[in-house]
Amino acid sequence: MASPIHFSGVMEFDLENPLTSSDSEADSVLALFSAESDHMSSPTSALDLHSRRHAVSLILQAQCACNVDPLMAYLAINYVDRFLARQEIPREKPWAVWLLAVSSLSLASKMNMSDFSLPDFQIKEGFIFDDQTIRRMELLVLGALDWRMRSITPFSFLGFFLSFFSPALPPLLHALKERAFHILLKAQTEIKMLEFKPSLIAASALISSGDELFPIHSPAFRSAIFSSDFVNKEKLKECCLVMRDVVEMMTMDGDDRAPKTASSCATPITVLGRTCPSSDSEWTVGSLMNGRDISKDPVQ
Repeated sequence: MASPIHFSGVMEFDLENPLTSSDSEADSVLALFSAESDHMSSPTSALDLHSRRHAVSLILQAQCACNVDPLMAYLAINYVDRFLARQEIPREKPWAVWLLAVSSLSLASKMNMSDFSLPDFQIKEGFIFDDQTIRRMELLVLGALDWRMRSITPFSFLGFFLSFFSPALPPLLHALKERAFHILLKAQTEIKMLEFKPSLIAASALISSGDELFPIHSPAFRSAIFSSDFVNKEKLKECCLVMRDVVEMMTMDGDDRAPKTASSCATPITVLGRTCPSSDSEWTVGSLMNGRDISKDPVQ
């Protein structure tokens, strides 16, 4: 099965460095903070949380089953959130959530230049969509993103806020960044995080990491971040409280010291049935592949 949409001449996307501009470091930082709101979802009150939870579960299932790069999965979930901020998925068409997840994974794999096999994942999960269907859904997603595929995420701000940490010793900075990476990967499933700008999420993840790893240096680090002109102090306080809950939940789940790898295979996932329904409503992006039951009619 061929990949539905190809991007020619595109360099591999780096979530930590989303901008392609050759501006100075100061200008790049300003550009990141100026543009981050354009890459956010809507407040949770405006989102279809049922569809969001299901799509996230599907993407994390792909991360586990197909050894998907966690950052690629993160980018795919970012696309889902931004799509759902503009487009509703009809409850009577639950297969559409699968199509959204598959198409977001497909787009993220192209930006990530990953060798992720979309057909293999679909076959494993028992759903398969034809190329034309995925292509049309990809175009719907791209339209909802305003073609801003180089998402500005919390990872984009880690370098900026890490510069506030003292002593600036490479081993300490590396440990702080690695811990923040893992916290951010886990925090993406927390619905409340959608209320905050990516920069605040990054700052709160680093503050939590500093409190845990370097308690002696943490107060000065926290104070320096809160003193930044780019930070809304009240919103950062709120974000830190939500992040604290995320870290506590990680501890309860025994995942507080896990390395930066794929999420647990125990990710809950809702099985919608094993056959693809025909698209027969106004919410149609293309025909599905013959309504096959993959378990009974394997695709060669």
